[in-house]
Amino acid sequence: MQGLPRTVTIASSEITDALAEPLATIATTVRSVLERTPPELASDIIDRGMVLAGGGALLRNMDQYLTKHTGVPANVAEEPMLCTAMGASRGLQHLPLLRRAVDTL
Repeated sequence: MQGLPRTVTIASSEITDALAEPLATIATTVRSVLERTPPELASDIIDRGMVLAGGGALLRNMDQYLTKHTGVPANVAEEPMLCTAMGASRGLQHLPLLRRAVDTL
């Protein structure tokens, strides 16, 4: 009876082990981005912290993990699953300003 749905119990330690490598990659990437961030922006990030958005922000203790591995305070956005859509909506409300910003890149 293979291929049929079934219930499986997984220990949290197994989840931790499975996520260890991807989380280390995320932390390394965040550190790399912070190292390449212009000083005036980096000082704001260090003072105010970074905000986590999207589904990954909902991983338990993700903010603490990134704070520990980057040395920069991390906070979960109020509604992390909606941040991208809300940001895109605001961008569309200010389309001329957004176009100007993109043209300067």
